[in-house]
Amino acid sequence: MHNWHVYLSGEIHTDWRETIISRTEELNLPVTFSAPVTDHEASDDCGAVILGDESSKFWYDHKGAKVNAIRTRTLIETADIVVVRFGDKYKQWNAAFDAGYASALGKSLIVIHDPSLTHPLKEVDAAALAVAQTSEQVVDILKYVISGKLVR
Repeated sequence: MHNWHVYLSGEIHTDWRETIISRTEELNLPVTFSAPVTDHEASDDCGAVILGDESSKFWYDHKGAKVNAIRTRTLIETADIVVVRFGDKYKQWNAAFDAGYASALGKSLIVIHDPSLTHPLKEVDAAALAVAQTSEQVVDILKYVISGKLVR
């Protein structure tokens, strides 16, 4: 049986990733998950800590973004499915970029967000193969596409 690689991108302020991973494990689905670095401080500081400090905030962030892109690009490129979650607390520009990158690569894209974000995310939703509102719906999609069976 094929082992599916699923990349979980998006907001880091709720437990949506853990919900998807634990439910998928409970169902014994053949899925391996990956994600960006979700430690916000480490993600922000990695470039300057590893490559040298910067006095300009632009270059500080630029270094970090590039170092993080090594992980993000590699994991999206090797994923079978990319799931991107948008929360309503912060604007996740990086998540929108991940969704666009995945779409440009022809990856199967699943987007999760509250209906209140439908208008601002209309272009992202148009690129997605599925737009879910909950982590449980994503698990149901994974269960269906992997097994080929619809449980009602």
